[in-house]
Amino acid sequence: MARARIGSGLAVTVLLLPLGGYGLARAGVAPNGAPIVLGLLSVIVGFVLLPALCEERAPFRHSSSHLTARTLTGERSVDLNQITSVRLLTTFSYGSAYRTLWVRDADGVRLGITTERSRRKLRRAIEKADANAARGVTGPHVSRAARAHLGLAPGRGLVAHTVLSFLLLTVAGSLYVVVVLQLGGQ
Repeated sequence: MARARIGSGLAVTVLLLPLGGYGLARAGVAPNGAPIVLGLLSVIVGFVLLPALCEERAPFRHSSSHLTARTLTGERSVDLNQITSVRLLTTFSYGSAYRTLWVRDADGVRLGITTERSRRKLRRAIEKADANAARGVTGPHVSRAARAHLGLAPGRGLVAHTVLSFLLLTVAGSLYVVVVLQLGGQ
């Protein structure tokens, strides 16, 4: 968990570098264009690095109750019997949508599921939790888009999720670039 926090902190720090560049430019230590250069580098590194921190990489292991995978921040193991939430993250690159299922268990361990084999294990665990929820046991919070991606619900939620994800990424990226350009122009 400590490596994950350090990795996340590093990614957020990279995104905030233009503010530091602005402070250095105002102090006369760096050229006035420093926030622009730092901002363009930060947006590339930050938006690529943040989602990739917890995604599963080979080799990975599956047991009857755990998904274990290597990530950029080390090996993570999610207890499928104690899932608290499942969400879908959609990113875009080269005209394609890439989907990652973010799973969190009761211990707070997060893992980004990207492989078909892991999705099948997760789907079975959610179906089991839903069956237990019918008997009064509290089940995990699974977003509508995640259910649709796993084939547990109609695909309408997936379409809306994809459109909203695209708009959110576009607007957030544009606002970030505008702020960096404003900082660099002063």
